[in-house]
Amino acid sequence: MRVVLAGGGTAGHIEPALALADALRQFDPSIGITCLGTERGLETRLVPARGYELALVPAVPLPRALTPQLLTVPGRLAGAISAAGNILERVGADILVGFGGYVATPGYLGARRKGVPIVVHEANPRPGLANRLGARLTSHVFTGHPDTPLPGAEYVGIPLRKDVSTLDRFSLGDKARSYFGLESDRPTLLVFGGSQGARSINNSALNAEPYLRRAGIQVIHVIGPKNTVEVEPPPGDPQYVILPYVDRMDLAYAAADLVLCRSGAMTTAELTAVGLPAAYVPLPHGNGEQRLNAEPIVRAGGGLMVDDAELSPDWIMRTLAPLLHDPNRIAAMSEAAARMGRKDADVTLARKVLEIAAR
Repeated sequence: MRVVLAGGGTAGHIEPALALADALRQFDPSIGITCLGTERGLETRLVPARGYELALVPAVPLPRALTPQLLTVPGRLAGAISAAGNILERVGADILVGFGGYVATPGYLGARRKGVPIVVHEANPRPGLANRLGARLTSHVFTGHPDTPLPGAEYVGIPLRKDVSTLDRFSLGDKARSYFGLESDRPTLLVFGGSQGARSINNSALNAEPYLRRAGIQVIHVIGPKNTVEVEPPPGDPQYVILPYVDRMDLAYAAADLVLCRSGAMTTAELTAVGLPAAYVPLPHGNGEQRLNAEPIVRAGGGLMVDDAELSPDWIMRTLAPLLHDPNRIAAMSEAAARMGRKDADVTLARKVLEIAAR
């Protein structure tokens, strides 16, 4: 069997596709898997690193408004559809599974042209343009959020990497903190802004660094691969560790007591799966989906939420520092977050894909 996965651009599209690929290979190691991508996305690094074939098609961003760029879309999209169709034909694809992003639209249309069955997985509560299109081309639609408004969709959760979905944070805590050069017995805050970082989160946390240290809190701060800091915190104890990117997010989760982060679909799915409470800072732009991702977790007691405009070093000190020194409240929030998590979406979706492809 040959499966083609279309999901590129950000880790939120790529990681669920790769988690599905891993689950498919667990069912049958002989399954051939090819990932569609574009040269501008993180897939150029993440897909080969996981050992899967990457086939590139031209990136065709779809404008959300009437601009002169809109006039160039049909011609460029036609080329991308042709490229995707050629890849499907070359590998002998039995099924295409799309996760959204630039590469999904040509993937869906190329599969439709070649008569290849289509499966759509939408991670967000508000579906993107590519997956809204894909859902019109197939009856096999699955979602990572129970309230995603796609007709006939089935809620399965978001496929997660096994190193995250099977993580035992508490048994790995000391090892994980040692991995990052941290002490085993200090409250630990993990700060990150998603796969690309987030400037407002970075700035607020960095400016709160002296106060966090005085409060006895150690920090792992993942600033994002494209971001820099003008002045790194000086050496000292507690540690304030700055990293551009972390490949072992499972260890970062195991080291942390609390997270300060955005609330993308992948982030919220991973944190609830491992039972890690967070202070969520929804992205202030876009269609508001990040707030929708975080709201059920906050209502259940598994996290906090602060508007991007309200986030500041003072808010971090007034809100997060006392929380990190309250182990009973942290434990209650961890349990509440874990109750919201779903760990088996990769296996569930893999079974669905195999059943559809076998028809």
